[in-house]
Amino acid sequence: MGLIRTLVVDDSAFARKSVREMLSRSPLIDVVGMARNGQDALQMVEALQPDVVTCDLVMPELDGVGFVRAQMARRPLPILLLTASPQDAERVLEALQAGAVDFVQKPTALASDELKLIGEELITKVKAAAQTPLKALVPHHPPVCAVAPVSHAPSNVDIVVLGISTGGPQALRFLVPQLPADFSVPMVMVLHMPVGYTAVFAEKLAEASKVSVKEAFEGCPVVPKQVLLAPAGRHVSFGRSALGAVRVQLSLAPLDKPHRPSVDVLFQSAAEIYGSRVLGVVMTGMGDDGKQGAAWIKAKGGTILTESEQSCVIYGMPRSVVEAGLSDAAVPLASMAEEIFKRL
Repeated sequence: MGLIRTLVVDDSAFARKSVREMLSRSPLIDVVGMARNGQDALQMVEALQPDVVTCDLVMPELDGVGFVRAQMARRPLPILLLTASPQDAERVLEALQAGAVDFVQKPTALASDELKLIGEELITKVKAAAQTPLKALVPHHPPVCAVAPVSHAPSNVDIVVLGISTGGPQALRFLVPQLPADFSVPMVMVLHMPVGYTAVFAEKLAEASKVSVKEAFEGCPVVPKQVLLAPAGRHVSFGRSALGAVRVQLSLAPLDKPHRPSVDVLFQSAAEIYGSRVLGVVMTGMGDDGKQGAAWIKAKGGTILTESEQSCVIYGMPRSVVEAGLSDAAVPLASMAEEIFKRL
């Protein structure tokens, strides 16, 4: 891979300088230009042909959301957002839905020491964004009709557990609205997001879906016709009551996981509680969270689906599962809802 030509967009001269300095620490990244707002960025993208754009969310004239929409209409391009506050969660989700690859949470807008803390994360995400297939950036729109179950035979699955990261909000906004209101088993999902974003995302998913969608909470019942999203900052596992009902357990431990919530923790607990009657789904994202959990599910006789490379924004997590020999089928996003029903 050659140098990653990167355009930095921010209305703050200090932030532009800081982001350029952070990215310049990597010998693989070449900052080819800096723009003051989305309108300038549109012109500079055309002139400079960057591989990746980093873009502030809140700017005058044309903000981050407007820039993403306008640029994706012209030419799909990997765009990373920088946002200062979870209060902007709705706008971040709008930009992701419009085609942005991912976002980075700035500790504050002005404190130089804190701003530099995001440098390593930003470099990692720029490198990953540069590998994103452009066709995976085009927003997917779910079918008007929900997927119908293929048969009324007794189900071999008691729960669907799903792990996803980079590209996840976009993929889940396509997948979950296809589930019917009478979805026959519970679904529990881990999506890697900073604290302050998962509750808003669950609300947005619920508005677009026929099935009930909510952020999981301590003691939350795990029941059919419901999709639960793990809250950022807490691992999700399961426990049975004296009467046999399964409920959510939230925890900070284990502390040695790179992500909290962790897909591995969710999958392992599902395997321990539900045995062979688990369907695990690993979708787009960086890293290998979900590989160990998939091994637990397979060891108990459960089934694992992975998103195929062709539709992933980042083919990292699914690749790790496939290369470990743990995937029963690789499925593109467009067919994932239908495949889940087949497995039920």
